[in-house]
Amino acid sequence: MTERRLAAVDAQTYWMSAAIPSDQFLLYAFDAGPTDVDRALSEIRGRAEVCDELKLRIVDNRFWAYPIWALGELGVEQFVVHDRAGDTWAGCLAAVAALAHDQLDPQVMAWRLHVFPAIEGVPAAQTHATVAVLQICHALGDGVRSSELAGYLFGRAGTVPAVVAQRHNAAGFARRAFSAGRAHRSLVRETASGLVPDKAVSRPVLRTNTRPCGPRHVHTVICERERLVGSTITVGVLGAVSTALSGHLRELGDDPARMGAEIPMSKSGPRLAHNHFGNIAVGLYPNDQIAVRARRIAADLHERRRRAAHPSMCAEDMAFAAVPAPVLRWGVGKFDPDVRSPTVTGNTVVSSVNRGPRDLQFGTAPVLFSAGYPSLSPMMGLTHGVHGIGDTIAFSVHAAESAIGDFDAYIQRLEHGLRGPT
Repeated sequence: MTERRLAAVDAQTYWMSAAIPSDQFLLYAFDAGPTDVDRALSEIRGRAEVCDELKLRIVDNRFWAYPIWALGELGVEQFVVHDRAGDTWAGCLAAVAALAHDQLDPQVMAWRLHVFPAIEGVPAAQTHATVAVLQICHALGDGVRSSELAGYLFGRAGTVPAVVAQRHNAAGFARRAFSAGRAHRSLVRETASGLVPDKAVSRPVLRTNTRPCGPRHVHTVICERERLVGSTITVGVLGAVSTALSGHLRELGDDPARMGAEIPMSKSGPRLAHNHFGNIAVGLYPNDQIAVRARRIAADLHERRRRAAHPSMCAEDMAFAAVPAPVLRWGVGKFDPDVRSPTVTGNTVVSSVNRGPRDLQFGTAPVLFSAGYPSLSPMMGLTHGVHGIGDTIAFSVHAAESAIGDFDAYIQRLEHGLRGPT
């Protein structure tokens, strides 16, 4: 592999991580009887050794230029076995939550694999389970690409292709900026005429948008698809979040009537960066009946996708991709995480990723389920992850005490909402 520069969006993600830590934590539970952890890790390391995308490091030593991806050697510190013999599932999740305090330096390594052997009480495990958590720098991949890399590590057939590098120059930036401006004017006209849905409305801040402080918690519930009310898994989960969160916030003194959620959504077209997604916003309509709420959420998702598909969005992305490195670096440096806003895109995050067929293994142990815990940020103290592998869906919550108060009470509400009407 030859060195390639980071795409603008990946460089922005990397530079922003200094202000807002953004490592991802992809959890995989494997049904394990006696498991030879050392042998399993040797197999995983062998797969990583022949995959250039898993040997990437960031080199960032020129202010006037974008960082580059370069190959590095795998170090022993990339594989960490946590000796917690006899630990429970709850104890394991507490340890996973604590991993967020030790963010990766992608100039040293862009991912690390944590292994928790012999965990008791893991859902669906016959006896005990091995839990493996892939910690991965967000610049290396969004939710979809990170899942592809994890799948490869755990034995999925095939390879993870490299992202095609693009070349840009100052003249290209000017040309693309002009095209983006013209496309935006078209978007404004078509929005005014009703051909394109209007942009999503901002939401008033709620307690969930306070700066995260206090203990942080994670929890995972294994869901039954047929009990979720909605046309898709995402719609069903959003409906359950609406029921649980609105009731919880009302008890805390908030008015959730205009509550909404922020949802990462993969972009259309070829992947030109390691991060190939945008955030959309939908209402959660907590005051509506469940069936009506599901239809309104589905309609919002459809409208957001229609607007995201407008040619102006692609033109805007192409212009951003050509922004000179010093300009983007300067802009990121001006970000102030302490600034508060009275409105937000969403009052919580719901990130949904299909992690493919149930074909993964840790040594000889088959995968049970996979989960994920989207990171918190200065304006977001509660996030949710929805991850499917095979026919098994894991619904996960990541919350700071400042955002949710009694975490166990919120989880009870969610579990009730996910069971659906009885």
